[in-house]
Amino acid sequence: MKEIKFWKMSGAGNDFIIINNIDNSYNNFPFKKYISKLCKRGLSIGADGVVIIKQSKVADIAWEFYNSDGSIAEMCGNAARCVSKFAYLNNITSKRLTIETLSGIINSEVIDDYTIKTELPPPKMLKLDYKITLDDKDIAISSINTGVPHVIIFEENIENVDLINLGRSIRYNSLFKPRGTNVNICEIVDENTIKIRTYERGVENETLACGTGALACAIISSHKFTKYPITVLTKGGTSLIVLKNNGKYYIQAEARIVCKGKFNHEAYTY
Repeated sequence: MKEIKFWKMSGAGNDFIIINNIDNSYNNFPFKKYISKLCKRGLSIGADGVVIIKQSKVADIAWEFYNSDGSIAEMCGNAARCVSKFAYLNNITSKRLTIETLSGIINSEVIDDYTIKTELPPPKMLKLDYKITLDDKDIAISSINTGVPHVIIFEENIENVDLINLGRSIRYNSLFKPRGTNVNICEIVDENTIKIRTYERGVENETLACGTGALACAIISSHKFTKYPITVLTKGGTSLIVLKNNGKYYIQAEARIVCKGKFNHEAYTY
């Protein structure tokens, strides 16, 4: 098989392998077969997901977005910022661009060398303050779909929460079948700041950041405790700013290039 060029990029700690297939040169490569292998840390490139950039008939570009387990996700806010920077730096688009995703067309803008502002899909399925039973204990949750589904739980000290076990229990709960849900715990810092941790389905683990999760937590917290703009502090130590303007929601944050390279059969034959 041919060598395939890639960039590895990080959006606030959420990392992705990005591949440019605008010219259709990789159309015959069976990416889906190897996604989980390419994302395996320690044995291959390692990432939370893989994004393949393609031509679009309705936007500047389209993407195929895969979670690290090979499943397809409708939307990812951190990946959208990385893809925006990638497309601009590779002369595929201008600084302002549109991206076709499974959640619809989103608008994005490369503001400077580090900062990208991306509009996320209109949220839906907002449900506040209801209970779910786990191990015979009722837990108060809220939920919303910000391109992908999220459950939000408020805690006073999120560092003390066993997010892996809690996240898995809710992610696979019958209430959210068949596709499951992402799970976030959120701590209120002040009226314009929150801290979050996110368990992501498809990665099946805690990630260092989650763009759609940041938006979900910001929206839910704005109904109770906070006001826009809302700074979201992530597990990875970086921050995202959630903005609301004329009923539309935006995330403004960094996207960085980690490395550039090529992979061949050794990356996916273990």
